[in-house]
Amino acid sequence: MKEKILTALREREGYVSGQELCETLAVSRTAVWKAVTKLREEGYEIDSVQNKGYSLLASPDAMTEAEIRSWLHTREMGQNLVCFEDTDSTNLQAKYLAEEGAPHGTLVCADQQTKGRGRRGRAWDSPPGEAIYMSLMLRPAIRPEHASMLTLVMGMAVADACNELMEGNMAGLKWPNDLVINGKKAAGTLTEMSAELDCIHYVVIGTGINVNTREFPAELSQAISLRQAAGHSFQRAELIALCMKYFETYYGLFEQTEDLSLLKKDYDRLLVNTGREVRVLEPGHEYTGTALGINRYGELQVRCEDGHVEEIYAGEVSVRGIYGYV
Repeated sequence: MKEKILTALREREGYVSGQELCETLAVSRTAVWKAVTKLREEGYEIDSVQNKGYSLLASPDAMTEAEIRSWLHTREMGQNLVCFEDTDSTNLQAKYLAEEGAPHGTLVCADQQTKGRGRRGRAWDSPPGEAIYMSLMLRPAIRPEHASMLTLVMGMAVADACNELMEGNMAGLKWPNDLVINGKKAAGTLTEMSAELDCIHYVVIGTGINVNTREFPAELSQAISLRQAAGHSFQRAELIALCMKYFETYYGLFEQTEDLSLLKKDYDRLLVNTGREVRVLEPGHEYTGTALGINRYGELQVRCEDGHVEEIYAGEVSVRGIYGYV
């Protein structure tokens, strides 16, 4: 009931009468009053005026099911929602749920992770109360070799969600999925899959976003938060809901073709690599070229110094001026 009351209060400017809440939720006035009292105890500032009703004045930055659901407006993505105060890894929890039969679109969120990790097994710092740690579990009816493109789809969703929340085009993407603001990393995505040769059991897309971090330790000098970039804090639950909104839209387009042909233009719009000198770091083969954008399969197209174009499927790509490459 709490999330329904929060949703009703957020969707209405001004006051919502107690009677209207009773009728909408099919509960008694006493039940509404008890739910509002509980929300106030959890840090929500809710004003009440006789003959006018209730008005939501301020919300805590809570990573709870009620808070996230009150912002969520999707058909599938995140509708099965599991929230933890702390957990080992949202990716691990999403995989456990997938093995137990959880539905397509299951979203796992946590306020803190103890074993968060990024690409290539790197640790992802996961302190409480600052960032978003979330993992989306999908059961896509696509061929396993196409699943890697979902990482780019989520990268697009996160970038557009952050730009909407920050009310500007501050965020871009470093291929394939790092969120970049002012030349520093604000988010990353790790995709894992359980599949057979011609069948996907499930895909888990884990994303960490630096939202309200005030400062990072010296060893994370290449990191940045949305708060640092914009100069004020954000509601993490609202950003999660925006990510799910954009992902649902982009995923629907991806499903139509099982590639990025319908998304390429939007992805290239966000790509900070485009037109810039990049250093491709493939095992035993490093070279410099100019990034042109992606192809329909999400591969980075790089024009080499001799004029021919390489299409990069995997590997590290350093962009001049980003993450210390100069």
